[in-house]
Amino acid sequence: MSDQTNYIRWFNELTIDDVPLVGGKNASLGEMYQALTPQGIQIPNGFAVTAEGYRYLLAESEAWQPLHQILDDLQADNMAD
Repeated sequence: MSDQTNYIRWFNELTIDDVPLVGGKNASLGEMYQALTPQGIQIPNGFAVTAEGYRYLLAESEAWQPLHQILDDLQADNMAD
């Protein structure tokens, strides 16, 4: 891992514009945190792992190939799969 790479983003840093960085659910959690915290609603400042961090983990653990073996033939519309 590079010395300057940050694979974690805190909810107080995230907006809907960060969907490519952390995905839609995490970006939405950031939006919720930022909108509700100033109103006095106590929400823990959680964190999201970035998409880059996820890819790094898969590469370093050599998990890409096993995942492809499991998922490439998956038929998303077949509930048994």
